[in-house]
Amino acid sequence: MITLCEPPGSYQQLCELLHLNSGVPYSEHWSAAADFLKLLVDEVIIRGPQSIVECGSGVSTLMLAAACRENGGGSVASLEHQHEYASDMRDVIAAYELQEFAKIIDAPLVDTHLNDRAYQWYSLEKMDQHSIDMLVIDGPPGKLQRHSRYPALPLFYQCFAKGATILLDDAARADEQEIARSWQSEFKNLNGNFIDNERGCFRLVYGQ
Repeated sequence: MITLCEPPGSYQQLCELLHLNSGVPYSEHWSAAADFLKLLVDEVIIRGPQSIVECGSGVSTLMLAAACRENGGGSVASLEHQHEYASDMRDVIAAYELQEFAKIIDAPLVDTHLNDRAYQWYSLEKMDQHSIDMLVIDGPPGKLQRHSRYPALPLFYQCFAKGATILLDDAARADEQEIARSWQSEFKNLNGNFIDNERGCFRLVYGQ
């Protein structure tokens, strides 16, 4: 069971903005940094994406859903490989009455073959294929394998709407930097930049 707790002070402004007054599913070791969460919320508030896909659920899912509520539309589909955690996150979303704005998808890690290599990556069996306006990549865990988050672009590229934004967390790590360079080399119509925040972020835009 996930315990909703009072977040660190760096989260307070976002929680107040999004009316998340009953605590958040915060973990010191696993939760996204506050400055990355602010990037996500700003992206939703300013650009108003209707269809958000997230790789790895948690406090970011809650804030994305709450930001969609503030905007009066849009929703996030979050892929989660841990069944029990996915169930707990559904309870968190329900506690804030955000079911209209977030769907937690059970997506166990399965062998996924790309470029003659096998990755452990989310099963997309339960995910509806639709146009994507915003993709947030904060999973699978980097320690699982080399270039653990690489498959996100090959698997979702054909779904991107024009102007779709892609945000890759933990981009201060060498692995994520290599992933971002590979994406920009392999896929057309991607422009982006590195954001030097606490853990680093690559923000890419498709078709602009």
